[in-house]
Amino acid sequence: MSPAPNRYDVRRWSPVLPVIAVLVLLGLPLSPSGESGAGPADAVSALMVLYCVVRLVRDRRRPLSPTTAVLLGLPVLGVAVAAAGASSPGAGLTGLGRYLQVFVLVPAAVLLLVRDRSDFRLLAWAFVGLAVWQGAIGVQQYATGTGASYQGEDIRAVGTFGPTDVMGMATVVSFGLVCALGLALGRGSLRQRVVATACVPALLLPLALSFSRGAWIATAATCVVQLLLSGLRRALKVGAVVVAAGVVLVGGLGVGSSMLQERIDSITQVTDAPDQSVTDRYTMWAAAEDMWSPRPLTGVGLKGFPQYRDGNASLALSSGSDTEGAGAAFRRQPLLSPHNMYLLVLAEQGLIGLLALAGSWLALLVCGLRGLWRARHAGTGLDCALVGCGLLVWQLIDFVYADIGGPSTVLTAVVFGVVAWWALVGSTRDAPVPTATARRRPAARAATR
Repeated sequence: MSPAPNRYDVRRWSPVLPVIAVLVLLGLPLSPSGESGAGPADAVSALMVLYCVVRLVRDRRRPLSPTTAVLLGLPVLGVAVAAAGASSPGAGLTGLGRYLQVFVLVPAAVLLLVRDRSDFRLLAWAFVGLAVWQGAIGVQQYATGTGASYQGEDIRAVGTFGPTDVMGMATVVSFGLVCALGLALGRGSLRQRVVATACVPALLLPLALSFSRGAWIATAATCVVQLLLSGLRRALKVGAVVVAAGVVLVGGLGVGSSMLQERIDSITQVTDAPDQSVTDRYTMWAAAEDMWSPRPLTGVGLKGFPQYRDGNASLALSSGSDTEGAGAAFRRQPLLSPHNMYLLVLAEQGLIGLLALAGSWLALLVCGLRGLWRARHAGTGLDCALVGCGLLVWQLIDFVYADIGGPSTVLTAVVFGVVAWWALVGSTRDAPVPTATARRRPAARAATR
């Protein structure tokens, strides 16, 4: 008689270990003076794709269904056209490689390496663990005055990403919070729900101390969507608890509460009295629209926004943003993107690229929501559904205020892989228990024999 399988056997998790390795490397400190580009996690993501290819060749199996291949490969159309129209072959190849990494290759590898909902939950907990780690560093930076510079004080929580990627920690913490809320609202084990519930308020503090308005808006909207999708009655109960926890956290920030309140108030002042960062963003948005207009179908080409920015931006645009603190010296960081993913794709890839990329995301959202509906009625997999749909909703909202770039970009690629697995594979796995009608059918057939 063969021995029972060990649930803690490392080999059981071997397919997703490379994905977890990418997340682990995002928790390591980066050089404070380093450029905000590719990092060690990007290198490991390339190895992860290679590992996935080796497994496919060894197993000799069909990697993707036709529907999955079309949805994941759709962005290639616009990116390839935009790469051909780039200002130089080097810029075209660099941009092509980055877009394929973030939106095609890494997501496909993650989708193929995740085998079942247990693997999916493991990755969700890895997101939560990374968020707790980065959030703890961010809180320590605020408490000790060793964070990035904000209004003349080194108090902005940026985790290990440094002042050149101030959105990095906020993105990581937001993903972890969305995953924790999805796991807490699901129908998993009591221990899972209790631990996940405890992580949600714990992650609110570092998210607040990141002073990232875009992450606040995306997280708040996503949490509301997750609560509503889990059930209206539960949404009202949990919403009241979250509001109460938020009041306690804001009230307990002490001296920093005035800065936080000022930052919150600035969200509603984007049209009446915008600060310079908002003015720069609006100016770059207008520049992206102006450079797209003469080339509505193909755009200006990959990596073309910095080249065409000054010729289309108004004088209201500043020369760059000041970065300092968190172990780095003062630096003037140029504004090389519109900080809006949709406008960046529209400007550089035109309508062809935007429709291909956004169409792929919209299809994933529709498939994910259909899977969530099935999970609610089947009584299983609701936590996975809320995590998968929540991550995609957060990313689509955040893309209104941000785009790809920096060490944390590889995390976006992993997220799209997790989302694609749920939308295209996971929602149809682990079939629900047959209903009473289905269970009666075999007996009825036996009676007619």
